[in-house]
Amino acid sequence: MDLFLFTVDPRFGHDVVAAGAAGIVVDWERRGKLRRQAGEGTQVNEDTPEDLSRMRAATPGRVVCRINGFGPWTADEVADAVARGADELLLPMVRDAEEVDRALELVAGRCGLGILVETQDAVDRIAELARRPLSRIYVGLNDLRIDRRSTALFAPLVDGTVDAVRAQVTVPFGVGGLTLPGGGFPVPGDLLAAELVRIDAQFTFLRRSFTADMAGRDPFVEVPRLLDGLDRLRRAGAERAAASRRAFVDAVGAVAQEVPARVAQPA
Repeated sequence: MDLFLFTVDPRFGHDVVAAGAAGIVVDWERRGKLRRQAGEGTQVNEDTPEDLSRMRAATPGRVVCRINGFGPWTADEVADAVARGADELLLPMVRDAEEVDRALELVAGRCGLGILVETQDAVDRIAELARRPLSRIYVGLNDLRIDRRSTALFAPLVDGTVDAVRAQVTVPFGVGGLTLPGGGFPVPGDLLAAELVRIDAQFTFLRRSFTADMAGRDPFVEVPRLLDGLDRLRRAGAERAAASRRAFVDAVGAVAQEVPARVAQPA
């Protein structure tokens, strides 16, 4: 499973990739994101074009740039990211095939283009979207939850949504995000890792939790440990895989029960 680290720290990014991660994600997405995710406790990055240039110079790994959702600015963002050496672009908040086709025309084969399935419209149109010549497809659980007006972050991994999307995808597929073994909240990261193996995710992201958990730790120890854990899960027998699935479903259900209770508490 390929691991992609969200970072604009050249030294950290270089070491994590050298230790076994596949590449770096530089995040330009911010248009409308603060408004869309207001009060959600999610991360809105402030990465710049200059950050992309620095990360390109820092690592031979794949450098991916998440641009903004499609709009009048997309042509300039694509041109700038390509000029600065991005191997791939990620187009977020996709809703229909037309915007993907227009983005592919702008890319014109100069780098890869992946999409983030994080709206119900994209879920409903996944068969059509998956026929496009994309470099990868990722299901974004946070924005999908918000788009669905749900409080259950991991519900799409339990209710069949992610499995249905996965069944349509032939390019590299990803969902969720991982941190170090033994970490993860509110669902234990080891159970989420087992779930990613179950649905045959070929990549995932290392984001805020991973960066926080790595404080004071050696990437050349921790990244191989994370990859080894994924390999062990992949080699696990059917009985252990089924037990991990049951534990994951139970953990998601427990979180779903806790959230309404917290919401109902007086301020």
